[in-house]
Amino acid sequence: MPELPEVETTRRGIEPHVLNQCIESVVVRQAKLRWPVPVTELEALVGQGVQRVARRGKYILLETVPGTILIHLGMSGSLRIVTDARPPLKHDHLDIHFNNEKLLRLTDPRRFGAVLWQPQGQLHERLSTLGPEPLSEQFCVAYLQQQCKGRTVTIKQLIMNSRVVVGVGNIYASEALFQSGIDPRKEAGRLSEKRLALLVTEIKSVLLAAIGQGGTTLKDFVNSDGKPGYFQQSLNVYGRGGLPCQNCSRPLKEVRLGQRSTVFCNYCQR
Repeated sequence: MPELPEVETTRRGIEPHVLNQCIESVVVRQAKLRWPVPVTELEALVGQGVQRVARRGKYILLETVPGTILIHLGMSGSLRIVTDARPPLKHDHLDIHFNNEKLLRLTDPRRFGAVLWQPQGQLHERLSTLGPEPLSEQFCVAYLQQQCKGRTVTIKQLIMNSRVVVGVGNIYASEALFQSGIDPRKEAGRLSEKRLALLVTEIKSVLLAAIGQGGTTLKDFVNSDGKPGYFQQSLNVYGRGGLPCQNCSRPLKEVRLGQRSTVFCNYCQR
Protein backbone atom coordinates (compact mmCIF):
# COMPACT_ATOMS: atom_id res chain seq x y z
CA MET A 1 0.00 0.00 0.00
CA PRO A 2 1.38 3.45 -0.84
CA GLU A 3 2.33 5.21 2.38
CA LEU A 4 2.83 8.89 3.16
CA PRO A 5 6.14 9.29 1.25
CA GLU A 6 4.66 7.65 -1.86
CA VAL A 7 1.55 9.83 -1.66
CA GLU A 8 3.65 12.96 -1.13
CA THR A 9 5.87 11.96 -4.06
CA THR A 10 2.76 11.58 -6.20
CA ARG A 11 1.46 14.97 -5.06
CA ARG A 12 4.73 16.61 -6.01
CA GLY A 13 4.74 14.77 -9.31
CA ILE A 14 1.31 15.94 -10.45
CA GLU A 15 1.38 19.47 -9.00
CA PRO A 16 3.33 21.20 -11.81
CA HIS A 17 0.89 19.78 -14.38
CA VAL A 18 -2.46 20.58 -12.72
CA LEU A 19 -1.90 23.64 -10.50
CA ASN A 20 -3.65 26.73 -11.93
CA GLN A 21 -4.99 24.68 -14.83
CA CYS A 22 -8.64 24.77 -15.86
CA ILE A 23 -10.71 21.57 -15.82
CA GLU A 24 -12.17 20.92 -19.27
CA SER A 25 -13.91 17.62 -18.60
CA VAL A 26 -14.17 14.76 -16.11
CA VAL A 27 -14.61 11.18 -17.30
CA VAL A 28 -15.67 8.54 -14.78
CA ARG A 29 -15.49 5.00 -16.20
CA GLN A 30 -15.94 3.18 -12.91
CA ALA A 31 -17.90 4.85 -10.12
CA LYS A 32 -17.75 1.86 -7.76
CA LEU A 33 -14.51 2.31 -5.89
CA ARG A 34 -14.16 1.94 -2.11
CA TRP A 35 -16.99 4.46 -1.85
CA PRO A 36 -19.21 5.67 -4.72
CA VAL A 37 -17.52 8.34 -6.83
CA PRO A 38 -19.44 11.68 -6.66
CA VAL A 39 -19.92 11.89 -10.42
CA THR A 40 -22.37 14.83 -10.44
CA GLU A 41 -20.15 17.03 -8.27
CA LEU A 42 -17.04 16.22 -10.33
CA GLU A 43 -18.72 16.90 -13.66
CA ALA A 44 -19.89 20.28 -12.30
CA LEU A 45 -16.24 21.34 -11.98
CA VAL A 46 -15.85 21.96 -15.71
CA GLY A 47 -14.47 25.48 -16.12
CA GLN A 48 -12.98 25.58 -12.62
CA GLY A 49 -9.27 25.95 -11.95
CA VAL A 50 -7.15 23.96 -9.50
CA GLN A 51 -6.01 26.51 -6.92
CA ARG A 52 -3.96 24.20 -4.71
CA VAL A 53 -2.59 20.65 -4.72
CA ALA A 54 -2.24 19.49 -1.12
CA ARG A 55 -1.99 16.35 0.98
CA ARG A 56 -3.68 15.36 4.25
CA GLY A 57 -2.50 12.03 5.55
CA LYS A 58 -2.74 9.69 2.56
CA TYR A 59 -5.30 11.83 0.74
CA ILE A 60 -4.31 14.06 -2.18
CA LEU A 61 -6.43 17.22 -2.29
CA LEU A 62 -7.23 19.14 -5.46
CA GLU A 63 -8.72 22.44 -4.27
CA THR A 64 -11.10 24.49 -6.42
CA VAL A 65 -13.47 27.37 -5.63
CA PRO A 66 -16.58 25.14 -5.19
CA GLY A 67 -14.74 22.57 -3.10
CA THR A 68 -12.01 19.95 -2.95
CA ILE A 69 -11.51 16.60 -4.69
CA LEU A 70 -10.08 14.04 -2.25
CA ILE A 71 -8.16 11.15 -3.80
CA HIS A 72 -6.97 8.11 -1.85
CA LEU A 73 -4.79 5.56 -3.65
CA GLY A 74 -5.96 2.59 -1.58
CA MET A 75 -3.77 -0.50 -1.87
CA SER A 76 -2.84 -0.47 -5.53
CA GLY A 77 -3.90 2.90 -6.91
CA SER A 78 -1.75 5.44 -8.72
CA LEU A 79 -2.14 8.79 -10.43
CA ARG A 80 -0.56 9.55 -13.80
CA ILE A 81 -0.15 12.63 -15.91
CA VAL A 82 -0.80 11.52 -19.48
CA THR A 83 -1.68 13.13 -22.80
CA ASP A 84 -5.16 13.04 -24.30
CA ALA A 85 -3.84 10.73 -26.99
CA ARG A 86 -3.06 7.82 -24.65
CA PRO A 87 -6.10 5.48 -24.60
CA PRO A 88 -7.40 4.27 -21.22
CA LEU A 89 -6.78 0.71 -20.13
CA LYS A 90 -8.91 -1.72 -18.11
CA HIS A 91 -8.13 -0.30 -14.67
CA ASP A 92 -8.10 3.41 -15.61
CA HIS A 93 -11.23 4.52 -13.76
CA LEU A 94 -11.10 8.33 -13.80
CA ASP A 95 -9.69 11.07 -16.05
CA ILE A 96 -9.62 14.78 -15.29
CA HIS A 97 -8.83 16.70 -18.49
CA PHE A 98 -7.12 20.09 -18.28
CA ASN A 99 -6.73 22.98 -20.68
CA ASN A 100 -2.99 22.31 -21.09
CA GLU A 101 -3.80 19.15 -23.11
CA LYS A 102 -2.87 16.89 -20.22
CA LEU A 103 -5.06 14.74 -18.02
CA LEU A 104 -4.82 13.29 -14.55
CA ARG A 105 -5.64 9.58 -14.65
CA LEU A 106 -6.50 7.38 -11.67
CA THR A 107 -5.56 3.73 -12.10
CA ASP A 108 -6.65 1.24 -9.44
CA PRO A 109 -6.67 -2.51 -10.21
CA ARG A 110 -8.11 -3.52 -6.81
CA ARG A 111 -10.55 -0.58 -6.58
CA PHE A 112 -9.77 -0.01 -2.89
CA GLY A 113 -8.96 3.63 -3.59
CA ALA A 114 -11.41 6.50 -3.35
CA VAL A 115 -12.46 9.77 -4.98
CA LEU A 116 -14.49 11.94 -2.62
CA TRP A 117 -15.97 15.45 -2.64
CA GLN A 118 -15.61 18.10 0.05
CA PRO A 119 -17.73 21.24 -0.49
CA GLN A 120 -16.10 24.59 0.22
CA GLY A 121 -16.22 25.46 3.91
CA GLN A 122 -16.80 21.90 5.08
CA LEU A 123 -14.50 19.19 6.39
CA HIS A 124 -15.07 15.70 5.02
CA GLU A 125 -15.74 13.04 7.65
CA ARG A 126 -12.74 11.05 6.39
CA LEU A 127 -10.46 13.94 7.33
CA SER A 128 -12.20 15.00 10.54
CA THR A 129 -10.78 12.19 12.69
CA LEU A 130 -7.18 12.35 11.46
CA GLY A 131 -4.34 13.06 13.88
CA PRO A 132 -1.54 15.54 13.20
CA GLU A 133 0.88 15.29 10.30
CA PRO A 134 4.07 13.51 11.43
CA LEU A 135 6.28 16.21 9.90
CA SER A 136 4.41 19.04 11.61
CA GLU A 137 5.41 20.83 14.81
CA GLN A 138 2.24 19.50 16.43
CA PHE A 139 3.70 16.00 16.35
CA CYS A 140 6.23 16.39 19.16
CA VAL A 141 7.37 14.43 22.19
CA ALA A 142 4.86 16.14 24.51
CA TYR A 143 2.00 15.19 22.19
CA LEU A 144 3.17 11.59 21.75
CA GLN A 145 3.77 11.19 25.47
CA GLN A 146 0.21 12.32 26.16
CA GLN A 147 -1.15 9.87 23.57
CA CYS A 148 0.86 7.01 25.10
CA LYS A 149 -0.09 7.71 28.71
CA GLY A 150 -1.80 4.70 30.27
CA ARG A 151 -2.02 2.85 26.95
CA THR A 152 -1.32 -0.91 26.86
CA VAL A 153 -1.42 -1.13 23.06
CA THR A 154 1.97 -1.79 21.44
CA ILE A 155 3.94 1.26 20.40
CA LYS A 156 3.93 0.13 16.76
CA GLN A 157 0.15 -0.15 16.65
CA LEU A 158 -0.19 3.25 18.31
CA ILE A 159 1.99 5.14 15.82
CA MET A 160 0.17 3.41 12.96
CA ASN A 161 -3.18 4.66 14.28
CA SER A 162 -4.26 7.54 12.00
CA ARG A 163 -6.20 9.11 14.87
CA VAL A 164 -2.89 9.50 16.72
CA VAL A 165 -0.67 10.49 13.79
CA VAL A 166 -1.34 10.19 10.07
CA GLY A 167 0.64 8.40 7.41
CA VAL A 168 3.01 6.27 9.49
CA GLY A 169 2.26 2.92 7.89
CA ASN A 170 3.87 -0.47 8.34
CA ILE A 171 7.09 0.24 6.46
CA TYR A 172 8.04 3.49 8.14
CA ALA A 173 6.80 2.49 11.60
CA SER A 174 9.07 -0.56 11.43
CA GLU A 175 12.04 1.47 10.21
CA ALA A 176 11.61 4.28 12.75
CA LEU A 177 11.34 1.82 15.64
CA PHE A 178 14.51 0.09 14.47
CA GLN A 179 16.35 3.40 14.24
CA SER A 180 15.11 4.25 17.73
CA GLY A 181 16.14 0.88 19.21
CA ILE A 182 12.57 0.31 20.43
CA ASP A 183 10.94 -3.13 20.43
CA PRO A 184 7.69 -2.74 18.44
CA ARG A 185 5.91 -5.01 20.95
CA LYS A 186 6.60 -2.62 23.83
CA GLU A 187 3.50 -1.20 25.53
CA ALA A 188 3.17 2.46 24.55
CA GLY A 189 2.50 3.57 28.12
CA ARG A 190 5.75 2.07 29.38
CA LEU A 191 8.10 4.13 27.21
CA SER A 192 10.04 6.98 28.80
CA GLU A 193 9.96 10.57 27.58
CA LYS A 194 13.56 10.20 26.39
CA ARG A 195 12.74 7.17 24.24
CA LEU A 196 9.61 8.80 22.83
CA ALA A 197 11.62 11.90 21.94
CA LEU A 198 14.00 9.73 19.95
CA LEU A 199 11.10 7.97 18.27
CA VAL A 200 9.54 11.28 17.17
CA THR A 201 12.90 12.33 15.72
CA GLU A 202 13.34 9.03 13.85
CA ILE A 203 9.79 9.02 12.45
CA LYS A 204 10.42 12.44 10.95
CA SER A 205 13.90 11.44 9.73
CA VAL A 206 12.77 8.22 8.06
CA LEU A 207 9.81 9.89 6.33
CA LEU A 208 11.92 12.81 5.09
CA ALA A 209 14.56 10.41 3.76
CA ALA A 210 11.92 8.39 1.93
CA ILE A 211 10.31 11.49 0.43
CA GLY A 212 13.75 12.70 -0.63
CA GLN A 213 14.41 9.44 -2.44
CA GLY A 214 11.07 9.39 -4.20
CA GLY A 215 9.15 6.97 -2.01
CA THR A 216 9.47 3.22 -1.69
CA THR A 217 8.83 1.15 -4.78
CA LEU A 218 6.19 -1.45 -3.96
CA LYS A 219 4.72 -4.08 -6.24
CA ASP A 220 1.86 -1.90 -7.50
CA PHE A 221 3.33 1.60 -7.15
CA VAL A 222 5.10 3.76 -9.71
CA ASN A 223 5.44 7.51 -9.39
CA SER A 224 3.35 9.85 -11.50
CA ASP A 225 6.28 10.49 -13.86
CA GLY A 226 6.81 6.75 -14.41
CA LYS A 227 9.99 6.55 -12.34
CA PRO A 228 10.14 4.22 -9.33
CA GLY A 229 11.07 5.31 -5.82
CA TYR A 230 14.43 4.29 -4.38
CA PHE A 231 13.95 4.09 -0.62
CA GLN A 232 13.54 0.31 -0.73
CA GLN A 233 17.29 -0.18 -0.97
CA SER A 234 17.64 1.65 2.37
CA LEU A 235 15.25 -0.54 4.40
CA ASN A 236 16.80 -2.04 7.52
CA VAL A 237 14.04 -4.36 8.73
CA TYR A 238 10.82 -4.20 6.69
CA GLY A 239 10.52 -7.32 4.52
CA ARG A 240 13.80 -8.73 5.86
CA GLY A 241 12.55 -11.33 8.35
CA GLY A 242 15.20 -14.00 8.99
CA LEU A 243 17.97 -11.98 7.35
CA PRO A 244 20.94 -10.60 9.32
CA CYS A 245 20.46 -7.40 11.28
CA GLN A 246 22.54 -4.67 9.71
CA ASN A 247 23.73 -3.62 13.18
CA CYS A 248 24.54 -6.89 14.96
CA SER A 249 24.28 -9.52 12.17
CA ARG A 250 21.86 -11.68 14.18
CA PRO A 251 18.72 -12.94 12.35
CA LEU A 252 15.82 -10.50 12.35
CA LYS A 253 12.63 -11.74 13.98
CA GLU A 254 9.21 -11.59 12.31
CA VAL A 255 5.92 -11.56 14.25
CA ARG A 256 2.30 -10.44 13.72
CA LEU A 257 1.07 -7.30 15.46
CA GLY A 258 -2.45 -6.12 14.79
CA GLN A 259 -2.69 -8.44 11.76
CA ARG A 260 0.41 -6.84 10.25
CA SER A 261 3.80 -8.44 9.68
CA THR A 262 6.44 -6.87 11.91
CA VAL A 263 10.17 -7.39 11.55
CA PHE A 264 12.65 -6.25 14.20
CA CYS A 265 15.93 -7.14 15.89
CA ASN A 266 15.41 -8.93 19.20
CA TYR A 267 18.84 -7.73 20.37
CA CYS A 268 19.11 -4.14 19.12
CA GLN A 269 15.52 -3.18 19.91
CA ARG A 270 14.49 -3.18 23.58
